[in-house]
Amino acid sequence: KVEADLRILAHLAHLLELEFPELRRYQPSGIVAQFSRSLRRELDLAIEARNMERFAKDFTDDPFVTVPQVHWAYTNAAVNVQSYVDGVPASDLARLRDSGLDPVLLAQRGADAVLKMILINGFFHADPHPGNVFFLSEHRIAFIDFGMAGRISHVRRDEIVDLLSAVAEHNEHGIIDVLIEWTGNTPVDMQKFADEVGEFMFQYEHVPLKGLNISQLIADIMALIRNHGIVLPPDMAMLFKALVTLEGLGRQLNPEFQLVAHITPFVKELIVARYHPAALLKRGRQSLSEGLEMISGLPRDLVRVGRDMRHGKFRVNLDLQRLDNFGKQLDRSSNRLTMGIVTGCLIIGSSIVMTVNAGPKLFGLPFFGFVGFMLALFNSVWLVWSIWRSGKDL
Repeated sequence: KVEADLRILAHLAHLLELEFPELRRYQPSGIVAQFSRSLRRELDLAIEARNMERFAKDFTDDPFVTVPQVHWAYTNAAVNVQSYVDGVPASDLARLRDSGLDPVLLAQRGADAVLKMILINGFFHADPHPGNVFFLSEHRIAFIDFGMAGRISHVRRDEIVDLLSAVAEHNEHGIIDVLIEWTGNTPVDMQKFADEVGEFMFQYEHVPLKGLNISQLIADIMALIRNHGIVLPPDMAMLFKALVTLEGLGRQLNPEFQLVAHITPFVKELIVARYHPAALLKRGRQSLSEGLEMISGLPRDLVRVGRDMRHGKFRVNLDLQRLDNFGKQLDRSSNRLTMGIVTGCLIIGSSIVMTVNAGPKLFGLPFFGFVGFMLALFNSVWLVWSIWRSGKDL
């Protein structure tokens, strides 16, 4: 049934792209494909079990985070057998208050755990809603249901850090640089985009980083990139979803909860780590290695280009600006050429008619010859005016 539904969704997305060109920039087929991959992973319980073991390994040294143990002897793609979690569900606030646990401390530890997954480990629980979180004795936290997990690369983590730092420092250029990296091949009107980023920054001009509402910040960023047809990378969409869900859970436990206040220490730590001598040395070695690899591969690339040229396979792709106007200009030129030919024919034909002393007269001249010259005069005036106007447009 799930496979049938996914096929129907894919077909509907394809129809949307065919019938509504304005929706193509949102890539409905791409969204459905990403959703299908995620759902199929959730249906394979062996993948969820491997995710659980990965998370358990990441939090081996954290006494406040618990991940159930997987019993592989009874686990496969259709069955996931794991240790029972005896705790208070995060969705049961009344029971939580009766248990004597501190909701404020639990919100803090839960946020720190998820942010560690995202910003430090790069592998995170993508659906930390109250039904997937349990609170244990000694203010420990247990996560369950790891079917939906996200991965974020080092490059993407650096972009998130740069984005948050730019917002905190009111650095418009920093925000533009990050968002442009997310555009991919989407063309963007940079002047208009910069103006809207300036308006976006004006809203947060006097707001300290710890006072930011992450849900509102994400909503504003989404609106900004949506207005310019920028498609959010799939990993960022899942990350934003996890952050919004986490902030909602934190505020259920503590109405004064601010997720960005917990992000700040991680951002500072990552910025310091980025410029640590060991990190700089590692990046330097990587850049040197890439440079040497490019130089060593240059002869091979030249040989390949020469071989393609000999076999007639060498192609040059030109990206001409304002190519969309080329067809219109060609059409106007063809129209003027046609009118010029018609005008010439009218002049020649009317001249011949003028020599024939027969038929109706107008002002003592052959009627058809006179009308032909008038049409030729009108066409000549139109051609001169059209050429003059075309010159002004250029």
